[in-house]
Amino acid sequence: MIDIFDSRLTPVVRGASLEQLCTGAVWSEGPVWLHEDNCVLWSDIPNNRMLRWSEADGMRVWREGVEFTNGHTRDLNGDLLHCSHGLRAIVRTPMRDGKISAATPACVVVDRYEGKRLNSPNDIVVKRDGTIWFTDPPYGILSDREGHKAAPEQVANHVFCFDPVAHTLAAASAWVREPNGLAFSPDERLLYVSDTSAALDENGNHHIVQFDVAANNTLAHPRVFCVVNPGLPDGFRIDTQGWIYTSSLDSVQVYHPDGSLLGKIYVPEKVGNLCFGGSNRNQLYIAASTSLYRIQLHAHSSSQ
Repeated sequence: MIDIFDSRLTPVVRGASLEQLCTGAVWSEGPVWLHEDNCVLWSDIPNNRMLRWSEADGMRVWREGVEFTNGHTRDLNGDLLHCSHGLRAIVRTPMRDGKISAATPACVVVDRYEGKRLNSPNDIVVKRDGTIWFTDPPYGILSDREGHKAAPEQVANHVFCFDPVAHTLAAASAWVREPNGLAFSPDERLLYVSDTSAALDENGNHHIVQFDVAANNTLAHPRVFCVVNPGLPDGFRIDTQGWIYTSSLDSVQVYHPDGSLLGKIYVPEKVGNLCFGGSNRNQLYIAASTSLYRIQLHAHSSSQ
């Protein structure tokens, strides 16, 4: 079912219907599309594995013992970047011979800031200048369910920017209490970051924050863009129009850049994260609790 609150959404969802592609996970997160293999990879965090789904093969385990990966994205050269709760690091699986293979050894990209271990990197995006941006809330060190229980070493939960050329890690902002999902606007002048501190504190936040991005990759003028109800804006993606498609408890909520809630694409399980995929990048793949879902839209991804 789709609820349309604003007629601007109508042409985007016309004829669309949600389909469950597979099930069998404990908590699905961090989907990423691999166009070379026409498949989706995603994390089953408590089971410490990554899953794969394709039209040809259905669902299978792609890699086990992944140190509790969460979010994923593609680097500009096609490599696969992972947020590892267990390693408290950003990890890279290099592309070889035009393919991403589970057999290719992964390597740590960055795991410390000012000599101290990161908390548990959660979600990740790559800017067109090659910088790698990620969030670092504490969720993976709070227990052994989605990582390894440990005391935090960082003084705050940062949004980080890693420069792979200079090999420097900068704390771009600590304004968001517990930063989770993040995505750039199509022109990369804005960065959206979700605050899911309500997951641990009933007085916490469940909103998305909007930052201005300066030419030197600093963030300024944070303001609340939208408040997501019910549930949390765990992960989200942005299309070429700048529309935000975010997770919530019962649906994928769609927001216009002006802050209007355009509508809801209802999902029968709690949504963790999502990504665009398919040959035309107009299929929305939704990682929700135990399952992976898909809906084909008249919209296209603005990035990997």
